[in-house]
Amino acid sequence: MGEDKRALTSVGAGASFEAGSQTADSRGEELHASRLWHITLSVSGAETPLQEVRRGLEQLAHDHPFLLTSRYANDHAEIRYWEEARDLHDAAAVALRLWGEHRSTAKLPPWEIVGLEVIDRETYHQRIAEGYGPPPAAPVGVHPF
Repeated sequence: MGEDKRALTSVGAGASFEAGSQTADSRGEELHASRLWHITLSVSGAETPLQEVRRGLEQLAHDHPFLLTSRYANDHAEIRYWEEARDLHDAAAVALRLWGEHRSTAKLPPWEIVGLEVIDRETYHQRIAEGYGPPPAAPVGVHPF
């Protein structure tokens, strides 16, 4: 593999997706199907020109269209998106690799991850319905704080 090796994958749920459904593997053992997880990744570090931060986040969104929205300032950013994974542990592991694995290809600032929230789709929608939690990711895209 050349420089373009990308270990992260993210796909949207297809028409046949059923939350909580299970299948069996070739040995007949039960496997848990993927679920959707709402990810909020917060990063922070040394001040970087806003134009560079925006360009890096736009490149990340272009490379990975699963990103819903990014908010940024010259010393921190927040990325929100949906991830399909078997469980919270898998979703969190992918999220924790996102910034570092794409730092060079998207020319992201050398910031560190300072926060991560991973919640299932049901919890996300419950929070929205109750009027607390993150507002729906609209408008989609890259925006200043």
